[in-house]
Amino acid sequence: MAHVQRRSSSGCGTRGLRAYHAPVVTRIPISVAALVRDGRVLLVHRHPCRQWYPDCWDLAGGHVEPGESPLQAVSRECLEELGVHVRDPRSIPMRFSDPSLEMHAFLVTRWDGELRNAAPEEHDDLRWFRPDELTGLRMADPASLPSVVSAVQIATG
Repeated sequence: MAHVQRRSSSGCGTRGLRAYHAPVVTRIPISVAALVRDGRVLLVHRHPCRQWYPDCWDLAGGHVEPGESPLQAVSRECLEELGVHVRDPRSIPMRFSDPSLEMHAFLVTRWDGELRNAAPEEHDDLRWFRPDELTGLRMADPASLPSVVSAVQIATG
């Protein structure tokens, strides 16, 4: 709990100070990657048995571990989930609607290794999509759709 002091309207030094506890809101840090190649973005389909956001399409990524930066997390997650070593991920703005998450998005246009579903317990499919194919998809966070399209445009522009 955060400890905060408020000054009373009397303005008399420490007299009249009151302590109160405000709820601490801890947001879960997440890093995601928009892998873009040839005008298409790679999305993973979240396994229907997943607890959070099941049976929908999403960017590859996951939790930022304690002591890890968002950049380190996105590199680790791409290796764990896609079997590739990403090179030069660029931080990009991305809109997300879940206020419980602290989202960090990265544009990735270069990687080493062959893309594959290296985490079948998390994803049951991965596919490349053109921006015009995204609107009909059930996305984990529909608010991110314009940002995903923008990432493709940044990569190809």
